[in-house]
Amino acid sequence: MIVFTYPGQGSQRPQMGASWAQHPSWELVDEASQAADRDVAALLLDADTAELTKTSNAQLATFVMSMVVLDAVSRLGVEAVAHAGHSLGEYSALTAAGALEFGDAVRLVNERGDAMQAAADEQTGTMAALLGLSDEQADIACRRTAGDVWIANYNAPGQVVIAGVPQDIDQAIAIAKAAGAKRAMRLEVGGAFHTPLMAPAKNRLRKAIDQVEFRPPEQPVYANVDATAHQNRAEWPELLGAQLCSPVRWCQTLNQLGNDGFNTFIELGPGNVLSGLVKRTLKSVNRAKVATPADLDNLLESLATKIRNEPTTLEGEHLFATERLVVSPAAGIFSLAAGCEPGQQVAVGDILGTVGEQAVLSSFAGEIIGVLALKGERVMSRQPIAWLRVP
Repeated sequence: MIVFTYPGQGSQRPQMGASWAQHPSWELVDEASQAADRDVAALLLDADTAELTKTSNAQLATFVMSMVVLDAVSRLGVEAVAHAGHSLGEYSALTAAGALEFGDAVRLVNERGDAMQAAADEQTGTMAALLGLSDEQADIACRRTAGDVWIANYNAPGQVVIAGVPQDIDQAIAIAKAAGAKRAMRLEVGGAFHTPLMAPAKNRLRKAIDQVEFRPPEQPVYANVDATAHQNRAEWPELLGAQLCSPVRWCQTLNQLGNDGFNTFIELGPGNVLSGLVKRTLKSVNRAKVATPADLDNLLESLATKIRNEPTTLEGEHLFATERLVVSPAAGIFSLAAGCEPGQQVAVGDILGTVGEQAVLSSFAGEIIGVLALKGERVMSRQPIAWLRVP
């Protein structure tokens, strides 16, 4: 079974949107810019490391990038049975599962980034990674400081992130090294996230959350707070609010997903941090990532190889290496092009029909297997129009 995972703050990179700028899924960037009233394209194409390190920029940029990747993967017909996101990535997971409308999610993420930035400006904080210690040893290192430092992320076996005020972090690092930590290092972040120091951000964010309608998720989403799957929409406002001041139980989430039968983990968004954590935490599972358009074909090929090597189909996979979907570029009334029918060969750029006055162009070369929209039907943006078999 497939689960999609979504990265959090820290995975962003300068120009991470450059390879996607000509992809059809890039249209989400314009939608995000309108929803947030910010130039999201500039964050994805032009912002330097210093600008992207700012919490108010990093979160919005990472979320939108994950949504672009998700849209591209969805156009291929690959679907998940469940979703999970690391910290900020939880908003990506909820949007992917249909619990949050995209525009609402953009506004929430933008407010979350601003709220956490303001809380960090009010109370100086930082974070550090401890490698080679058990969770219990890391907790003891925090408690022995008798100061403001807590575990913020349970990432993987022997990999914990602590957060707090700088002087207490330094003391906890010294205690951790004395206890046998293989490495202990400060992280380049702007605050002590997922600790009580984020209480001002929690209060501000909750006001924004209360203005948003949550829908029942179409697939279960695993929460950071308790590492448990939730499909009750009424639970998510409290879970998202609690997340800001509670540790991210990512290692526990991965173990729970493994116990629930998930054996294929696909990371959608910039970087490959989560894929590495899966490797450290779970054995004998399949891992894949999509961060650039080049990763799309690699994903399909890896899934197709899995199918060829196993007698049964993995739940959550619809299309593989030889099949593609052409989707509507806009919302409107669909009209089929003359001669567009099963068996017809098409080239990249061929017109399969129109939606209003906008042409539906094939992004692939291949043979039409089926037409999925009816003439005169009102279709939505990104709704599948035709199904192709590609060489």
